[in-house]
Amino acid sequence: MRRFLLAAAAGILVSATAQAQVTEDDLKNDQTITTQIVTNGMGRHLQRYSPLKIVNKENVKNLLPVWAFSLGGEKQRGQESQPLVYDGVMYITASYSRLFAIDARTGEEIWQYDARLPEGILPCCDVINRGAAIYGDKIYFGTLDARIVALDRKTGDVVWRKKIADYKAGYSYTAAPIIVNGLVITGNSGGEFGIVGEVQARDAETGEMVWTRPVIEGHMGTYKGKPSTMTGKLNATWPGDLWKTGGGATWLGGSYDAETDTLVFGAGNPAPWNSHLRNAGEPRPDNSGDNLYAASRIGINPANGEIKWHFQTTPREGWDFDGVNEVVPFVDAKGDKRFATADRNGFFYVLNREDGAFVDAFPFVKNITWAKGIDKNGRPIYVEENRPGNPSAAADGAKGETIFAVPSFLGGKNWMPMAYSQDTGLFYVPSNEWGMDIWNEPISYKKGAAYLGAGFTIKPLFEDHIGSLKAIDPLTGETQWEYKNNAPLWGGVMTTAGGLVFTGTPEGLFKAFDDETGEELWSFQTGSGIVGQPVTWEMDGEQYVAVISGWGGAVPLWGGEVAKKVNYLNQGGLVWVFKVPKQLVSAN
Repeated sequence: MRRFLLAAAAGILVSATAQAQVTEDDLKNDQTITTQIVTNGMGRHLQRYSPLKIVNKENVKNLLPVWAFSLGGEKQRGQESQPLVYDGVMYITASYSRLFAIDARTGEEIWQYDARLPEGILPCCDVINRGAAIYGDKIYFGTLDARIVALDRKTGDVVWRKKIADYKAGYSYTAAPIIVNGLVITGNSGGEFGIVGEVQARDAETGEMVWTRPVIEGHMGTYKGKPSTMTGKLNATWPGDLWKTGGGATWLGGSYDAETDTLVFGAGNPAPWNSHLRNAGEPRPDNSGDNLYAASRIGINPANGEIKWHFQTTPREGWDFDGVNEVVPFVDAKGDKRFATADRNGFFYVLNREDGAFVDAFPFVKNITWAKGIDKNGRPIYVEENRPGNPSAAADGAKGETIFAVPSFLGGKNWMPMAYSQDTGLFYVPSNEWGMDIWNEPISYKKGAAYLGAGFTIKPLFEDHIGSLKAIDPLTGETQWEYKNNAPLWGGVMTTAGGLVFTGTPEGLFKAFDDETGEELWSFQTGSGIVGQPVTWEMDGEQYVAVISGWGGAVPLWGGEVAKKVNYLNQGGLVWVFKVPKQLVSAN
C-alpha cells in the first residue's frame, strides 16, 4: 500500500526526480560519486568507504543533527536498514517491510509504501529489512513474505511485485537486493525452517526471472525458464534425501567484484543444526560429509547464474556458523587483489579474487573452542570433543552431550557489515565476544516448522564487554586497535577519507573514531539502540552523515543470558541526519 503526502503535491522536491535515471555506470562508480548512495554498501564491493573528508578528525566534534525522521506508529522494531540517497531524496526501508522517500534537505516525507504482509509469516530474527536498491527510475526492496517489489521512485507506486518463494514453507526475505547489468539479484531467508538457499536474477524492468541458482548440491538451476545445471553433484556430500531440505539460506545478499565480473553470495547453515543427523558428525578422509555448499562463499557468473568457485568456511557445520557474511574485494598492501570476509565462526579469511582460493586466515575473536586453527588448505582443524553430542548415543536418546562453544551461534561477527579504509588498509570489524552451551536433539522435517535439532544458551565471556570493534590488518591478522562495548555490537560500520570510523551501539550512541588510533572523537545519543548502517554523502557542498536508530534484531530474541543484560534498552525508529555547519568546518 502506497501513501502519498500532500506535501509532495505542494512542491517538495519532485520535479527533478522524474528526470533522473540511475545507470549501470552510476552503480559501478557509486563509491566515487559522492553526491549519491544508490547501492547497499556504498558501492557493490561493500567497502563502506567514502572519499569525502569535509568532516574529518579535526572538526567531527562539531557534527550536529540537522533533522530526524520518525518511522513511527507501533512498528518500532529492529531497524537494520541502510539509507540510499539520490537526487535530493533519501530512501530508507523499515521494519515490517516498509519503504519511505524523504526530502534529504528538510526531512519531510514524500511518500511511504507499506507492504500488505499476510498472517503467518515466519521471520527468524525480527521483522527487519536491511535496505533497497535503485536502478533506472525504480527502487527495489524485499518483503517478509518472500517477495521482491519494484516501485516508481517518484511516486511509490508498484511497478511489479514478484514471489521469491513460499512464506508458508518458512521462506522470507530481509536483505538489500544487488543490481548488476540490468538484473535485480536476490537471495532468500529461512534457514531455520529447512528451506533451500537460492540466488535469483530478474530483469529489472519487467521482473521476469532470468536465472536461478540453488546453493545446496543436488538442486537444479534454471536459465531463461529452462533447467540449466545442477549445483554440485547429487549425494556427493549429503546423505539420502537430506539435501532436499538442506538449508544454506542466502539471507544477507551478495557483493559484486567488477574486475572479475563475479557475484559473491554466502550460504548459511545446513539444516538441521544437528550435524549427526546429516551424517556429518565424524570426519571422513574424502570430505564426503561436508554438506556443500552450506556455510560457504560462492562465486557466481552474474549473466547466467553458473557457479565459478566456492570456499566453505565450516565443513560439517554443527554450531550454526552461517557462511553468509559479506565478501569484500580489496587490494592489499602488497598490491595483490584479494577478498576478505569475517566469518561467524570467529576466523577472518583472505581469498584470491580470481578463483576464491584460500590465501590466509586468523582468529579475530578470543578463546575459540571448536577449532584449533585453519590448515594450509583453509579447512578448520576441529576440536572434535567440542562438537555438540549425538542424541542417539545418549542413554535416553533425547539430548546429546552439552558442550560450551566459542563463539556463540550468533557469531564472532554476524550480519553487521564491516568497513574497509583505502587509506589505512585496515578492516573495521564489529565483533562480539561470547560463547554458548549447545546440545543436539532429535528432529524431523515438517513444512513451515522450525528445523533445528539443537538447544542453546548464549553467555558472555568477559564482565567488562561483549561488543568489540576491531581494526584488523588483513595482511598480518593483527588487531591495530579495539573499542570495547558493554552490550553486543549489532550495527554496521563506515569509514571515510576524513580519517573517521562511524558505528553505533545498542545503548543508542552514534560514535566516530580515529581510524588510526581508535580514539573516540565524537558521540551522539540517538534515543534507541543502533543496529542500522551509517552512510555519508555530499549535498550543496556540505557533507552529511546519517544513521537509523531502533533497537531490535536477533539479540533480544535469541540472546539467552546476554538478552537479559540488554532487556532495558528501548525500541525506536528514527533516521538521524548530521552535518558540520559551514562556519565550523575549519574550526578546531
